[in-house]
Amino acid sequence: MFKALASISALLASVALLLVGHGLQGTLLPLAAQQAAFSDLAIGLISSAYFVGMVAGCLAGPFVIRRAGHVRAFAALVSLMSAAVLLHPVYVDPVAWFVIRVISGFCLAGFYMIVESWLNEAADNRNRGMIMSFYIVVLYAAMMVGQISISLVGIESFVPFILASVMVSLAVIPVSLTTSTQPAPITIVRFRPVKLYQTSPAAFVGCFLVGLASSAVWTLAPIYGTQIGLTTTEAAYYAAAFIGGGVIGQWPFGRLSDRMDRRHVLLGLALATLAIAGAIALIEPRAPWIATLCVVGVGAVLQPAYSVAVAHAFDHAKASDYVETSSGLLLSYGIGSIIGPTGASIAMQTVGPSGLYLLVGGVQLLTIAFVLTRLFARATPAQDMKRDFGPEATSPVGAVISPEPGHAAD
Repeated sequence: MFKALASISALLASVALLLVGHGLQGTLLPLAAQQAAFSDLAIGLISSAYFVGMVAGCLAGPFVIRRAGHVRAFAALVSLMSAAVLLHPVYVDPVAWFVIRVISGFCLAGFYMIVESWLNEAADNRNRGMIMSFYIVVLYAAMMVGQISISLVGIESFVPFILASVMVSLAVIPVSLTTSTQPAPITIVRFRPVKLYQTSPAAFVGCFLVGLASSAVWTLAPIYGTQIGLTTTEAAYYAAAFIGGGVIGQWPFGRLSDRMDRRHVLLGLALATLAIAGAIALIEPRAPWIATLCVVGVGAVLQPAYSVAVAHAFDHAKASDYVETSSGLLLSYGIGSIIGPTGASIAMQTVGPSGLYLLVGGVQLLTIAFVLTRLFARATPAQDMKRDFGPEATSPVGAVISPEPGHAAD
């Protein structure tokens, strides 16, 4: 195990550095936008812009990587992302920040593709799950560290923007100096939504709705925190707690879905999310520790739904379609994520901070209704048709991870 991890240590170091900077931005930007007197709608649109870039990166990124190669494309994308961070305090304007976030989202999508294709190539049948799981842990841990680091620097000056840019820039060094062999050219797959829907309607629609709800909480949690009276530091921990909850819930709910119809698990997760989100909207807890525990609960039952939905799609997909399926469902998730922050910002501007969780609850009602219709429309798949759940292959950051070794799109 240690030998396998040592061979990818440079990549994991780059992941950790860049995601600390990215996590710092995730908390910093909505708070800085609020301080600059941007409207709730403007903040929501800026948050959605990141996912516009992510979707564009998922579509165009493979062509950039194939043209320039992994290392050169990596250096170019990371350098562009670092420069984009520094433009925020230079042009304090909602339109400028919207464009900058599109660029950042595009760069990060390319970054994920490069790192994950490299890791996938370095892994073999014996250690693939271990390597990818370790990667997911490093990724989420680094993002959470970045989010809470805002408590050390504050948002009153341009210093946190510089620190975020520095962390992103440092991510170039480990990969640039690595002696590891570059992977083969990245796989180009088509996005065929009609085929994806026909393969698994519950997975396709479920990923879209999870993206809609999850992105709203992930991007606007700091704003919600400050609006209910939390300090900047408390709001940073509040935002990080949502991701932490998702990490906690991934494995147990994924393994549960191996033992029963995954649509029943999706239904249960949607009901649990609806209950917690509804309670938050109704009670609006303002004590920091209670509010933070509540958002941990939301993360623990909302975020794993993506992984369960993707695993459900794999149960019905052909082995030769696994990469296309995972990439297509990631795009469905991304398109939903574009809508979430803007919709939530409108709700918050209309009814106050509870609007965030009213939107999340409303999305769960749609999920419940759709999954129920699918339970009557399609029988439960036979147990021997199901592949074991693996968060390394079903995480929403997994743009190009092949769920099964040896299966790739032609």
